[in-house]
Amino acid sequence: MKLSLLISSLPSQSTTARMRIWRSLKSNGAATLRDGVYLLPEVHSEKFESVVNDHLNEHGHAYIFQTEAPENVDLTQLFDRTREYEEFKTEISQIQNTLKESKKKEHLKQIRKLRKNLNSLIEIDFYPNANQSKILNELTRLEYAIARLGEYDEPNNFEQQLNTLFKQDFQNKVWATRKRPWIDRLASAWIIQKFVDPQAKFIWLEHPNDCPHDALGFDFDHAQFTHMNNLVTFEVLMNRFELQNPALNKIAKIVHFLDVGGNEPAEALGIEKVLQGLRSTITNDDQLLHLSNHIFDGLYADLQRNLT
Repeated sequence: MKLSLLISSLPSQSTTARMRIWRSLKSNGAATLRDGVYLLPEVHSEKFESVVNDHLNEHGHAYIFQTEAPENVDLTQLFDRTREYEEFKTEISQIQNTLKESKKKEHLKQIRKLRKNLNSLIEIDFYPNANQSKILNELTRLEYAIARLGEYDEPNNFEQQLNTLFKQDFQNKVWATRKRPWIDRLASAWIIQKFVDPQAKFIWLEHPNDCPHDALGFDFDHAQFTHMNNLVTFEVLMNRFELQNPALNKIAKIVHFLDVGGNEPAEALGIEKVLQGLRSTITNDDQLLHLSNHIFDGLYADLQRNLT
């Protein structure tokens, strides 16, 4: 295994610069051999470049060398992230133990910050082990739990083969989902109308058991279209009707994040605020769908222009 070795020094009076550079080395995942001597796997050696520039700007010295890892050095121990993962585990447990519906917004901020920080850790976890997958699973379960706070009859996730369907078999249908739709139901209704069944009619259910036998249910347990294989309903519709394109794929990431958590697309929080504003002021679900369709139309058009 090839490594990049950074040997550096700073003027003794550069206390502030020393602390800034130390933080940069830590965030880049460098291992410390001793003061002024640091290691990175060679494939990540570009992370040293900004550190070298910092030293030169502070009238210090910094040199990068390429070397082979000594046989007696255990790199998995040298770059071990167990302590950091244990800190994440503690934070996850603290949030789990304080979950309340009245604190949902606060919990969402906490979990989204935690996800960003975990992604940063994963980027410098050069030799991952079971700790990484374990914490990722725990964080995903917590995201689901927070997303469900205050929401009723939220669908569970099922494992099922996603067979391809043909749009011509789904024309002029009645589609049914739970009332007071939020992101996944609104986006799913939009993609149904825009790409599957332009003449679709929608009914809003007090409870999933109220779904008529001749209606196509979506986004509730045992509906024809619902959460499957860790996909939200919008993603299931995309897959089953083969609707993938760069713009829809990006919208799918936004919907997934806002519905059940995960990695945050840049556009997600803006879309969330707009839809939250509509949902809080419009009590008629047909009107809410009509206006939210314009939001998704505009988003889709913008993404089509920028991604194709």
